[in-house]
Amino acid sequence: MRKIIVTEFMTLDGVIESPGGNETPHPHGGWQFKYNSPETGKYKVDELASVDALLLGKNTYELFAGYWPGQAGGAFADPINRLPKYVVSTSLQTADWNNSHILRDVAKDITALKKTDGGDILVYGSGTLVKALLHHDLIDELRLMVYPVSIGGGLRLFDDNRELKKFELKHSIVTDLGILILEYQPVT
Repeated sequence: MRKIIVTEFMTLDGVIESPGGNETPHPHGGWQFKYNSPETGKYKVDELASVDALLLGKNTYELFAGYWPGQAGGAFADPINRLPKYVVSTSLQTADWNNSHILRDVAKDITALKKTDGGDILVYGSGTLVKALLHHDLIDELRLMVYPVSIGGGLRLFDDNRELKKFELKHSIVTDLGILILEYQPVT
């Protein structure tokens, strides 16, 4: 069975919103780019090289589809453009980025996708989708890159929904800049 791997940039105060600075109107957008590190860059390239598909929420898909098709070369642009992309949306009518497919029902469609042939599936960002994946126990691995910064609010991965979810630390790395790379597996 294919694994769903979620990867997130996160602040110390649990915010996953706007690491690049232009995705939302957050006043502290761009926080992630201030911690450019060869270690984290290599980790992200290796992470992408280890999967066979991407799973994205509508907003992340639209941001990526507006940027990546115009990029080429390197260890990131070519794979991200080539890989199959599954976008979960009830409102998106078309998905024109190369090799993109629309899924409508999180629980049903992603459970079915996990049973198909192929390698692991990576989820970038996509906070709303990730919350639904957590709720339906569809995440097989949670990778958090925790940056040593607090931005005082924004989109959080774990809301006050009173759901108990337990995880086991699989692997961790501390970079020279103090970024924690934490890989967790759910405990059932």
